[in-house]
Amino acid sequence: MTASTAGEPHSERDRFDRAADERSRPDLLTQLRADPDSRVLVVRGDGLLLDADADSVTLRFVGPAEVASAEWAFLGRSSSGEALLLAALDGSADDPHSSERRPLREVGGELSAEQTDLAVTAVALGRWLRDHPHCSFCGARTDLRESGWSRRCPACGRLHFPRTDPAVIVAVSSPSRPAELLLGSNAAWPAGRYSCFAGFVEAGESLEDAVRREVHEEAGVEVTELRYRGSQGWPYPRSLMLGFQAVAARPQTAIADGEEIVEVRWFSRDEIGAALAGAGDVTLPGPASIARRLIQEWFEAQS
Repeated sequence: MTASTAGEPHSERDRFDRAADERSRPDLLTQLRADPDSRVLVVRGDGLLLDADADSVTLRFVGPAEVASAEWAFLGRSSSGEALLLAALDGSADDPHSSERRPLREVGGELSAEQTDLAVTAVALGRWLRDHPHCSFCGARTDLRESGWSRRCPACGRLHFPRTDPAVIVAVSSPSRPAELLLGSNAAWPAGRYSCFAGFVEAGESLEDAVRREVHEEAGVEVTELRYRGSQGWPYPRSLMLGFQAVAARPQTAIADGEEIVEVRWFSRDEIGAALAGAGDVTLPGPASIARRLIQEWFEAQS
C-alpha cells in the first residue's frame, strides 16, 4: 500500500513484527493489558483514531487503562519492540471519539508502511472478533485462543480462525493502443468514479481463470497476457486482493454488464494522468488501494 509500487513488497524494516511465536502464551494478553507501556490501537469497524498533534498522518495509540469494554488481541511488536494491542469496540456502543475517527479507505494511503500494515491487520482482526463470536457448526459461544487469533468452541471442540477471501483485481490495456486503459464504473458509485475490474475467486477456480471470468462478465472482453503484480490485504469485508495487468484480445467488444458495472470506458494516458493529479471530472480509487497502484503503474509504463 502507500508509496510502494504494485508488486513491490515493503522491506522488512517497514513492517511491524507480528510476533506469532508469542501468541500461544495463555497469560500474554492479561500481562500486556496490565502493562502501562503497552500501546493499544482502538478500532471501531474500519474507523481509526489519528494523532492530531503529529506533523504527518499517524495512528493514535492509547494506554490499556484508557479502554473499557472491547474485544482484545495481541497484534505484535513495533519496530522498536513495544507491545501492540488491539481493542475492537462494539459498533453499537457509545464512542466518545466517533467524530474523530476516519475510515481506513480514506487514510490508509497517507500512513507509513508499518502503520498501514498495522491498521489493515487491526481492522481485519477486529471485525472478525466482533462479527464471529459463535461456532458456525453448533452455535455455541466460542472462547478466544492464541491471544485473539483463534477461537475454540467449548461445545464441539472446533477451532475457528479469521477468514480471508481471495479476490482478483485487474487493469486492462489495449493491444493495438497500449496507451489506453479500460476502467469501469460500479452501479453503487457516484457518477464519474472509475476503477479496475475485480471480483472474488470462486470455489475450485484458479486466479487466472477468475481474472478471465470477472473481466468478461463485467466488461465483455476476453483478456490475455496476464501478469501478476502484487497483493494487498483489504478488510472489505475480509479480502486478499491479488492484482494483475492484462491485455484485451478484442478491445472493441468492451461493454458493461449493465448490472454491477454501468459503464466501461477506454481512457487515454493524458486522461489518466489528469485524474491521478485530481483534475477533471473523473475520480480514481484512493491511494490506499491496490487499484490505484495498478493504474499508477500502467500510467508510468507509458511514459
